[in-house]
Amino acid sequence: MNDPGSTVPAATRRLAPDADGLAQAAAILRAGGLVAFPTETVYGLGADATDPAAVARIFAAKDRPRFNPLIAHLPDADAARAEGAFDAHARRLAEAFWPGPLTLVVPAHPGTRICDLARAGLPSVALRVPGHPLAQALLDAVARPVAAPSANRSGRVSPTRAEHVLDDLAGRIEAVLDGGGTPVGVESTVVACLGGPPRLLRPGGITRAALRDALGLDPANPDAADPDRPAGPGMLASHYAPRARVRLDAEHVEPGEALLLFGAGRPEGHERARAALNLSPAGDPAEAAARLFGALRELDASGAATIAVAPIPAEGLGEAIRDRLARAAAPR
Repeated sequence: MNDPGSTVPAATRRLAPDADGLAQAAAILRAGGLVAFPTETVYGLGADATDPAAVARIFAAKDRPRFNPLIAHLPDADAARAEGAFDAHARRLAEAFWPGPLTLVVPAHPGTRICDLARAGLPSVALRVPGHPLAQALLDAVARPVAAPSANRSGRVSPTRAEHVLDDLAGRIEAVLDGGGTPVGVESTVVACLGGPPRLLRPGGITRAALRDALGLDPANPDAADPDRPAGPGMLASHYAPRARVRLDAEHVEPGEALLLFGAGRPEGHERARAALNLSPAGDPAEAAARLFGALRELDASGAATIAVAPIPAEGLGEAIRDRLARAAAPR
């Protein structure tokens, strides 16, 4: 760690995914520092969720609005249930999908250790048990809830490799635990279980169909929410955005635009694109989800002012992909 009087790290360390790297990462988190680490979805920016000063550093490093609640990561379902009240729906979802890419928003226990700042002052708490072995080992070593939004500047493209984290946050955080690429590539599905029917706040790595199978009912869509005070993580209208403007469902390409493709189809004028990448030539939504954020970053680096996105079906993981792209295309 650095001078205890300073909250700005001298440099960001890149830690190996071994016992020594894990020990260093856990020590930094317990001391109030920030460590980015891989989950099966994207890299998270971790801080001790019980320490308001550490959580405040997440918001400062990300330039993140403080009204946006954070997901607290726990090593197992028992640890999660110690922080929040699980109704029958939440228990069913936890049994079906934890560890894995599912976040449950549930009422916070009166004695929860997760600080008010991490919960954005809400009476609920967002909980996840990640399935990535490196994340699980780190959470076991820290032995505290770890608040961890995506490890990027707020509103920017989420990171799926350690290099992406360093592009955004080098010099702003103490370390990144390098676990290579993340396999799912889009954030966790967020479901609120706050009484009444479960609500799907954010589509993600668990599809709506899988939720329906586990619950025996179709999760409701979120209620109309205050845009300045989202009920759950990742619900801001403008989010996951590259610097370039994003144009969706493009049926033609203007000269100089970058082009994001899916499957075998080609929009009119595709040969005029400044740069082009195909999320999945075979039209596989799982492959496309895993490549989405890396492709947006690469096309953004081409210098194009606009990224034209070819049509992507909304079935299965396509719903989560289209949700992220719609937020990337929203007015800023």
